[in-house]
Amino acid sequence: MKAVGYNTPGSIDRDDALLDIELDKPKATGRDLLVAVRAVSVNPVDYKIRQTRPADGNVPAVLGWDAVGEVVETGDAVSNFKPGDMVWYAGAINRTGTNAEYHLVDERIVGRKPNSVTDAEAAALPLTTLTAYEMLFDRLRVNEPVSGGANAVVIIGGAGGVGSIAIQLLRALTDMTVIATASRAETKDWVKKIGAHHVIDHSEALAPQIEDLGIGQPGFVFSTNQTGSYIEQIAELIAPQGRFGLIDDPEQLSIMPFKVKAVSLHWELMFTRPLFETPDMARQGDILNEVAQLVEDGTIKSTTTDSLGIINASNLKRAHAMLESGKTRGKLVLEGF
Repeated sequence: MKAVGYNTPGSIDRDDALLDIELDKPKATGRDLLVAVRAVSVNPVDYKIRQTRPADGNVPAVLGWDAVGEVVETGDAVSNFKPGDMVWYAGAINRTGTNAEYHLVDERIVGRKPNSVTDAEAAALPLTTLTAYEMLFDRLRVNEPVSGGANAVVIIGGAGGVGSIAIQLLRALTDMTVIATASRAETKDWVKKIGAHHVIDHSEALAPQIEDLGIGQPGFVFSTNQTGSYIEQIAELIAPQGRFGLIDDPEQLSIMPFKVKAVSLHWELMFTRPLFETPDMARQGDILNEVAQLVEDGTIKSTTTDSLGIINASNLKRAHAMLESGKTRGKLVLEGF
């Protein structure tokens, strides 16, 4: 089968940073589905792993987690899917990725693809949806108010893939005020378009801009990138006893500024459940099915902003480079082989 992989980690500007390769077609066993991949999207985790994680022995490493495809084979313990089902999912970080014609995935972290959108549009959503949903409702518990805090969430980096779906989930599933940060004209327009009530500029001091809104100190802050640069500002703007969550990897993170306000910190990694096969691992499949219905209803829109063509090394290299620039909005997708 066709696939895209690498042998040596490093920068994207190398000729061999990503390569078109041929691999044996896998076989489904146990609770695994074998999925014929139709579309994928690219996330920061792809380039972070490509930069640092060596391939395993002589077998090239295959990246990619978001996928939409058709089930073509099921393991003997599968109970929820059958060949012919169209599915979407975000995979597991400790398994071979989705940049391949065929991919194995545990049925518990798979949902049924919404029919009202194209394969490429659907492929933009699983990883970011799971990240945003788990952070908002499982970690920050935004449906449980912070005493004295404004019924509001600040999303730092609102125009990125995770921020874009977090805004929509909050609008669809809560009555909270959504405050998103963005700094460029096009990203400010984007977060307004997808539902943010207020947009503030993260290149300027955040707390005065929040104060100017006149709603009080927000009970929740969700930081999607550059968290290390904003710690002091987040501590200043968040309500006492507020809840703060992050998903990026700051080189240094001092939580001391949060002590005086007794702010709790929550770190989200959507791969945790499948990585450790937690007892509630199947919640990811449930989340994807819930959001698929929101997509079908027209409540949630795809966050696709650019389609880069077929799934091959050249197009994936371009996608990695674009993501590494830090200036993309929404999601980058690729479709077909």
